Amino acid sequence: MAPNPYLPFKAEIISVTRQTDIDWTYRLACDLNPRWGQFAEVSIPGVGECPISISDFGDGYIEMTIRRVGKVTDVIHQLDQADHLFIRGPYGQGFPVPDFYGHHLVIAAGGTGLAPVKSIINHFHRHPERLNRLDLLAGFKSPADILFKEELANWAKLFNVLVTVDKKNSENTAIDCKEGLITKFVPELEIPQLAEARVIIVGPPVMMKFTAQEFLKRGVAEENIWVSFERKMCCGIGKCGHCKIDNTYVCLEGPVFNYTRAKNLLD
Repeated sequence: MAPNPYLPFKAEIISVTRQTDIDWTYRLACDLNPRWGQFAEVSIPGVGECPISISDFGDGYIEMTIRRVGKVTDVIHQLDQADHLFIRGPYGQGFPVPDFYGHHLVIAAGGTGLAPVKSIINHFHRHPERLNRLDLLAGFKSPADILFKEELANWAKLFNVLVTVDKKNSENTAIDCKEGLITKFVPELEIPQLAEARVIIVGPPVMMKFTAQEFLKRGVAEENIWVSFERKMCCGIGKCGHCKIDNTYVCLEGPVFNYTRAKNLLD
């Protein structure tokens, strides 16, 4: 009998890393083997359930960076090492990472949109020979909102990493950052061979829309751009309809879409 895809399992919290005041990364002991960009449903019995992107994974563990924004995540943020969460998944379609091999990959991530692509960046950080080049544009509201500071500094040793904030303030940060939206810096990005460029864009819908437009203006082909949608994916298996846009179930056919299709998915 096939396993029940709706049945959660208990996963122990191995560690908790505080990224910001409201964004914490949880490493969970489990044997999931997700694809880059997939998500899982995280639950606490008697409290509720929510979809969370898998931000990294390896042998015997997955990581999720969880923002405290409501009832379920408020309770999750009260948990610590050796506590447990209930997980089901992974669900959805991920990024076609092997298709990027041998190309110039550009990743533009806004805010928590950096979490779903963290595992991709780590993959190529371990295997830089698989790409011709990697550029990362990571945008945040302020220096206090910057995620994965240690990882950003480490990635910058191999890749071109540009961190931007909407507005600088007097707060000290270990990360050198520019001021302005990601869209401001796309025209300045060096893309020697447009036909070789592959672009990933993840973030709030408005950010993805205008960032994609900037890459299209540069001459990047629509079929070489991928985005990831954030929706209220309650069931994860195409039954509840909460994530549906027209006739598309984002939890099944996404959350990752090629831009040729994503451009027509309008709420």
